[in-house]
Amino acid sequence: MRGVDTLAPLVEARLGTEARSIGSPAEPRSVAWEEELRESRGCLLEAGGQVDDALDAGRRPVLLAGNCAIGITTLPSALRHGRGIKVLWLDAHGDYNTPATSASGYLGGMPLAAACGEWDAGLTDTVAPERVVLAGVRDLDSEERELLERSAVTVIGASSVETLVAVKNALDGAPVFVHLDLDVIDPEHFPAELPAPGGLTPDKLYDLAEAVVEDCELVGLEVTAFEAPDDPAEHAAAAETAMKVIEPFLDRLASDRQSKQ
Repeated sequence: MRGVDTLAPLVEARLGTEARSIGSPAEPRSVAWEEELRESRGCLLEAGGQVDDALDAGRRPVLLAGNCAIGITTLPSALRHGRGIKVLWLDAHGDYNTPATSASGYLGGMPLAAACGEWDAGLTDTVAPERVVLAGVRDLDSEERELLERSAVTVIGASSVETLVAVKNALDGAPVFVHLDLDVIDPEHFPAELPAPGGLTPDKLYDLAEAVVEDCELVGLEVTAFEAPDDPAEHAAAAETAMKVIEPFLDRLASDRQSKQ
């Protein structure tokens, strides 16, 4: 959440708007997924509701969150607003576990599977897996990998030099809602709570973002998991990198706002 607090005013300044806070800060703690889901239910539903409200009003939502669980509700909300919309989920991890496959019981490792209807989180409707492009992934649990292989989700790794081309081909110019977990960046270049070597460099991620907004209408953006360092200098450097990689998305959103004024 410290990462969210860091990025929020920077995004506000770039877009010329004021952020709304969902939920209340609390001390971090480790609990089972059932308890976390129960206690975060209100926040998750509000996140999905905010996406609905923004798109209903002709605005493009931008969300900042501590982890990826918001995708359980935000993805179905976004895709309700157009039959051709796709999801680009950029993440080092698949987040495609279910309560039955997860070894850790971590809710943040299950949201994409919930959004795609692989398990019932009891919050909202789901999205068709064939509308999801999971890219940059390189750390999958064995059962999670098997579940993805059986699904219609398009999976694109981070090690291939053709990642950008593969993403462009998979999206095929469709309107897109982007979920960006910042640990998709290689941990040599950016801090991560759960580092996974072999990720995208910031420059490669910037190029990918630029290519996406050139080809696709940007329906909305959510950015998660900025693991803000304790050291002030490292913290500032990481924030600069985070803002750099989302710059193409923010530029497009800012341009869209200006064109409507």
